[in-house]
Amino acid sequence: MSTRTETVEAEMPRAARAGSNGAAALPTAPCSVVWSKGHAYVLEGFRARWVGVDDRGRPRTLSGAELQRQGWSRTR
Repeated sequence: MSTRTETVEAEMPRAARAGSNGAAALPTAPCSVVWSKGHAYVLEGFRARWVGVDDRGRPRTLSGAELQRQGWSRTR
């Protein structure tokens, strides 16, 4: 992990770093990445949906509400 990444995470409020606690909102910038159940999900800007893969490598899309229910974090 780079020093810059560590510094940015340290400057972020605790709620923003730990999205799985339900207190923080999902990122809204296109191409944002979050982790859920060991898989990375990327926000598609135009459709406002989170795209990733399932355990077998098949494409999977989730809405923001589905990702919130399932739990997510900014780190793996």
